[in-house]
Amino acid sequence: MTSPLGIKCPTTFTIQDVLVERGFHHLGFKNTEMSVPAFIDITEEDQASELRAYIKAKGADISEENSEGGLHVDLAQIIEASDVCLKDDDKDVESVMNSIVSLLLILETEKQEALIESLCEKLVKFREGERPSLRMQLLSNLFHGMDETTPVRYTVFCSLIKVAATCNAIAFIPTDLDQVRKWIIDWNLNTEKKHTLLRLVYEALVDCKKSEAAAKVMVELLGSYTEDNASQARVDAHRCIVRALKDPNTYLFDHLLTLKPVRFLEGELIHDLLTIFVSAKLVSYVKFYQNNKDFIDSLGLSHEQNMAKMRLLTFMGMAAEFKEIPFDTMQLDLQIGADDVEAFVIDAVRTKMVYCKIDQTQRKVVVSHSTHRTFGKQQWQQLYDSLSSWKANLASVKTSLQGLSPSA
Repeated sequence: MTSPLGIKCPTTFTIQDVLVERGFHHLGFKNTEMSVPAFIDITEEDQASELRAYIKAKGADISEENSEGGLHVDLAQIIEASDVCLKDDDKDVESVMNSIVSLLLILETEKQEALIESLCEKLVKFREGERPSLRMQLLSNLFHGMDETTPVRYTVFCSLIKVAATCNAIAFIPTDLDQVRKWIIDWNLNTEKKHTLLRLVYEALVDCKKSEAAAKVMVELLGSYTEDNASQARVDAHRCIVRALKDPNTYLFDHLLTLKPVRFLEGELIHDLLTIFVSAKLVSYVKFYQNNKDFIDSLGLSHEQNMAKMRLLTFMGMAAEFKEIPFDTMQLDLQIGADDVEAFVIDAVRTKMVYCKIDQTQRKVVVSHSTHRTFGKQQWQQLYDSLSSWKANLASVKTSLQGLSPSA
């Protein structure tokens, strides 16, 4: 296929059916083999000249003559005037814009950065929500055409996330934390860019309802702050706590208290609330709510959901301490009626945070295992004692076996 410039169009990516159905034909992230858009049979200077002529014919204020400053100067002027292409519904727009991408990719690395940032800015800001598949395709082509360790890939990736977020296509962007960590190292990102990247990935995961993955990214973000700059993460720390409390599948919060930005919030209501969910009982939450109802509402938290989660957390604490819990104790500490005990236990077991069974005859719950809400010195000691006992028992079994006669 040939472009309107008389230039061979770039090779397209192999695609998955789901992307085709959604209109994202060329994202390329899922492919094992990817082709970078490329021209043949024409020099770079002629390509730039024809691009100039094409966009001028579309109404851009640009000269048809190439500049004397070289290809990177030509591309700077072409990118600046490329808005007319994006606004055009012409079927050839895709090949024209890919032509620009192709020329960008053959520039020396030191000449690419400013031009790539300029193109990315246009693709992100262009009439939000319009032509998202084309904009994502162009950014994907650019991303995959560059060397993996090129720092400016950071700009392209951030742009991809921003465009994807406008059209519910985040699921097609790689957001795995291990991969993101590798890119942070490969691109040698400074602290500010690292925080920006992690924050974008976090928000993307929240948007596509991947709460568990989002929580890990936020912990990674907050964990990257030091004592010196922890105060700068106040908003992120606040958001992290609220998200964790709101998530119906999150029950353990003690790791958040160790994060420096969260520790910076000590003395504030949000920190007090987190501390309750980490180690206090239901009665403490009820008292906090009675005194700070407006604050809970301002966070967008549901009091009923908070009550349900605190009941489970309180029960987990009881189950970690006692192997048998009378119904009467549960009714009192969990503030539930006698007829609600069995349903509560069933729901608690479904979370897999507690394993127990109901003894209706003796009106009690028999606990076989419970996840600890916090894991501190006491829990480490218990683990040490259990492993030591296990080791001693194995040694005893070994001694007994060795004492057996061969004939036995």
